[in-house]
Parts: sequence; structure tokens; C-alpha cells
Amino acid sequence: MSSGVAARRDAKKLVRSPSGLRMVPEHRAFGSPFGLEEPQWVPDKECPRCMQCDAKFDFITRKHHCRRCGKCFCDRCCSQKVPLRRMCFVDPVRQCAECALVSHREAEFYDKQLKVLLSGATFLVTFGDSEKPETMVCRLSNNQRCLILDGDNHHEIEIAHVCTVQILTEGFTPGGSTRATGMFLQYTVPGAEAATQLRLMAGEDANGSKRQAAAWLAAMHKATKLLYESRDQ
Repeated sequence: MSSGVAARRDAKKLVRSPSGLRMVPEHRAFGSPFGLEEPQWVPDKECPRCMQCDAKFDFITRKHHCRRCGKCFCDRCCSQKVPLRRMCFVDPVRQCAECALVSHREAEFYDKQLKVLLSGATFLVTFGDSEKPETMVCRLSNNQRCLILDGDNHHEIEIAHVCTVQILTEGFTPGGSTRATGMFLQYTVPGAEAATQLRLMAGEDANGSKRQAAAWLAAMHKATKLLYESRDQ
């Protein structure tokens, strides 16, 4: 990919919406697959009362729209201003209590797991029916749109074309949870009738890369949940 094309894909612009300032991709087609569209606000005339506590709106009890779900609430039920990165807001925005809780949980993905995915990890990668795995570094692209695999060969898989993700696990850790050891992935290729299969397995070495691979897989598991949520929106 040329540097010019990459620059266009990563280009962003500042826009103002009724909900606040947003830093969005210059071209909508290059937006993050984990992103969410802004909701349509419930019209003022359709919500004479708070949709949480049923308080009647008047000159004292003012109505506010949650920036995540678009519903109407009183100030008491919609007082939190929380970062909403999946909608690309520059500043924290007003959200109802239920949505604020979800946004707080998602903040961990952007603060921690996303950095792990961007850094990448080393895996033994098997494409399709091949019996010979290849050692490759797998990472998420900076614009979050592709999985990039680098080894003797270079591959890019668009996240939007991924149709199945299964995290492979084994055993139990002392804390009682399973340990991620690999990932099975299916994705479509334009022009191909059947989906392509890909298997990533953490290597067996003692230099810490296996631990890094496990962290990458755990982050990918979280990313997959967000991806499915975005598609179901």
C-alpha cells in the first residue's frame, strides 16, 4: 500500500453534531469497524416525562438526551459525562446511568486492549488446509480496519470481512479461568465463493512471546464482542 493511500485512510476531520464535537475519518468508508453511529434522539414532543424515573418535565425539571441511546431523561437520571470513543467524541458526553456503565467498561478496551492489539504478537499461522504453519507477527492496523500478518509473506485481512472468530483455550489457570492459546478465524475474500480459514497458535518458547500472544488473544476476544455489537446496531 502506498504512503499516499495509507494517509488518506488515516485522515480525520473535526465535525460538530447536536451531541458534541467528533473526530471522524475523512472518508466514512475508512471508519473503525468497532465504531457506533450516533442514535436518533427521541423527539421532545414524544417524551413529556423522564424515561427512567417518570418525572414530568417543566421549567425546573429540564430534559436531556443521552448521547449513546438517544432517550430523554431528567438531569438526575442523565448527569454523568463519560468518554464515548466508539462514536469518536472528543470530550466526555452526557449519558444515562445504564449507558454510562457500558461506556466505562468499553474504556478499558481503548485504554488497554487496543494498545495490545496494535502492538501485535508472534504466532504460528496456518492458512486454509495447509499443514505447515508459518511464524508471523499479527497486529491490528492503526486505523483498526485490518489484521496485518508479517512473516516470510505479508497478508492483510479486513476486519469487515471476518465472519467467524473462535478463541481456542486450554486448561485452567490458578484463578479458575481458561488460558487462551490460539484463534480460529474465517473471513471472506472478494470474488471467492467459500470463506478462507486461518488458525493462529501461540508458540512454545521461553522468551515471553507466549505470554504476549495470550494477552493479544484476550484483547481480540474483547474486540470481537464490540465488532458484533457494531454489526447488530
